[in-house]
Amino acid sequence: MSERPERFSHASFQGLIGVAHRDITPPVGIYARNWGAAKHDACEGIHRPLSVTAMTLRENEDAPPLALLAIDLIGDGDHRNPLVNAVIDSLGIDSSRVMMAFGHTHAGPAQQAWGDLEGMDLVPAYASSVVNAVAEAATEALNDSAPGTLSWHYGACQLATNRDLQDPDAERLITGFNPRHQADDTVLVGRVTGDDGAVRATLVNYACHPTTFAWDNKLISPDWVGAMREVVETQTGGAPCLFLQGASGELSPREQYTADPQIVDRNGRQLGFAVLATLEDMLPPNTVLDYDRVVESGAPLGTWKRADQEPSRALAAEECTVDLKLKPDIPTIEELKSRMEREADRALRERLRRKLALRSRLGNGDTFGSPVWLWRVGDAILVGLGNEAYSDFQMELRKAFPGRHLAVMNLVNGSMGYLAPQSLYDSDLYQVWQSPFDRGGLENLIESCRKAIAAEG
Repeated sequence: MSERPERFSHASFQGLIGVAHRDITPPVGIYARNWGAAKHDACEGIHRPLSVTAMTLRENEDAPPLALLAIDLIGDGDHRNPLVNAVIDSLGIDSSRVMMAFGHTHAGPAQQAWGDLEGMDLVPAYASSVVNAVAEAATEALNDSAPGTLSWHYGACQLATNRDLQDPDAERLITGFNPRHQADDTVLVGRVTGDDGAVRATLVNYACHPTTFAWDNKLISPDWVGAMREVVETQTGGAPCLFLQGASGELSPREQYTADPQIVDRNGRQLGFAVLATLEDMLPPNTVLDYDRVVESGAPLGTWKRADQEPSRALAAEECTVDLKLKPDIPTIEELKSRMEREADRALRERLRRKLALRSRLGNGDTFGSPVWLWRVGDAILVGLGNEAYSDFQMELRKAFPGRHLAVMNLVNGSMGYLAPQSLYDSDLYQVWQSPFDRGGLENLIESCRKAIAAEG
């Protein structure tokens, strides 16, 4: 006789949950050039508004909160940025308890002023307003928190495709749709419900670059994330939807690099409908399915029945660092400044400017302590990485813990560069030569996180 089937349940947390939203749409005319191929510097209009949505989680009123924020910005810079500090200061918590999930839109404004180009004069005031909005949203979420249940469920969506494409005319890999390679299609949906069972918020963890809008686009936009949120929020009574970018180093939509808003919104609706399908597939909050009995009919029918679930109230937060080796041939700050001054080509000069900003944050050492945030939220694990890892990061961690719900996020609190598999380090590939990290960094990170999660039990 075989063992009885396991019960089916969603990873859940029950406690005090708060949600608040702020608009952070910049003024028209602000500097918003994120592509080296762009011929313009300033935006000329708004496709969809940008926003920040904060969620706080507490076991009880006396416990310090966890603060999770989803924000429609590209996410340049390191984890010591003013936005994260604003949350730390406003809530009186330490840095291990803050994860700011940058959506990574490539159609957003600059976050720091660094020159006298068109629209750059609007950046300082805008950046200051975003700091205020982030602090206000976090504070309101905490103050207005109420009893609720956060439940998780896996679904699937085919929006993301592999974007490491062999150049048909050269010995290199280019960044574009590769139909010969299957992409990770995992979407993890979190649903927050109140005591009345009504949806209060939705979380969407999915790995796909928001690069539908590209160099010809002159509109501010969260990219496809905006239409995705609209679809989900419309069907959940206006409950805020938080997007958590997954490990998307090599993933992007099949159709991208456009100035056509219709393609952008279609991409977003595709994920939005997948999220709604996943929500429809979920059990009611605080409910499980237990195997019941056999009913003898034309066939022996195995029946299951719903039962009450006692959700976990456990919360824990850890911030650690994983030392990643830097490439030995990274130019110094002085070398990059000199090359930038001599470079006349607009696209190449933009590459040098980004390398200089990155090198300044890395310092002159041989390694960089890459921050990682590990949260236990009830039965689920949230992993936040301050870089751009390939999807191997999320797939290997989920494979190592098949019975767990793992939300895996890139670009948490900022990003320093890509982490590609070491097998690609002999390739002429943007994600390899752009990155300051030497081969083996991704594998080191996966193993370090696997051990840390296993230690938590």
